[in-house]
Amino acid sequence: MLGGYSGGGRAHKIRLGEMTVEGFSRAPIKSFWRIPELKLGFDLGWQPWEYMGTPRWFITHTHMDHILALPAYAARRQMMDMTPPTVYLPAQKAGDAQMLLNAFTRLDNGRLPCRLVGVMPGDELEISRELVVTVSKTYHSVHSVGYIVWERRKKLKPEYLGLPGPKIRDLKESGVEITYEVRFPRVAYLGDSTVQGLDETPAMYRADVLITEMTFVSPDVTADMLRSAGHIHLDDIVKRQDRFENKMVIAGHFSARYTNHEILTRVHAALPDMLGGRLHLWL
Repeated sequence: MLGGYSGGGRAHKIRLGEMTVEGFSRAPIKSFWRIPELKLGFDLGWQPWEYMGTPRWFITHTHMDHILALPAYAARRQMMDMTPPTVYLPAQKAGDAQMLLNAFTRLDNGRLPCRLVGVMPGDELEISRELVVTVSKTYHSVHSVGYIVWERRKKLKPEYLGLPGPKIRDLKESGVEITYEVRFPRVAYLGDSTVQGLDETPAMYRADVLITEMTFVSPDVTADMLRSAGHIHLDDIVKRQDRFENKMVIAGHFSARYTNHEILTRVHAALPDMLGGRLHLWL
């Protein structure tokens, strides 16, 4: 569109402590993110060569700018003799995604091994001893979900605090459950959704890192348009600015109708302190 997005779209990178967030998102061009330290990524609208080593990907919905690179991802891992990846996506679309891979298998005359796992809101996915991913409901124009990555730790139950080590060991060996699980939301990924997807999943407001869309920033977008398209407006964030407890909020998926200058101008005018310096715009 004239006067809008002018191209580019190279992956960005930012760190929070020992965690790195990499990727890029622009509607309706491409969305792809990964957290290399956690060995997982979100959405496959593009697949930089160096990302293929990430073995798990969580797809929020099957619009082209979020799933286009799925065949390339599977093909590259096959070509480099890596294990087949695991890709999670809305259960209603898992069969269609498999048909997509089957079609490329015929076109390419080569195998595209990939484990597709259909998910529904409320599902819990065990990724490792330390990590669990939960699936949340989102509101878009097609079947969609969001994801939260939780770190889980075992803590000693209060009634056993202060006991000597040998006594705790004996209790554990006798089969007594001496610990309980504590979870910490580390990364929340909304995907494409109205702000209802945030409001109905309060943990998204508490995760260390929240990656959210902010598709629209101009005043000409009505509430009906937002509901129909299934997206968030800058005004939605402004109205909820006191709810964000996150250490970092990354906003992306801006409409291609806007220039970067327009986005920066409108966001800084509406949120001059940028959520206390925690809001980062992915442009």
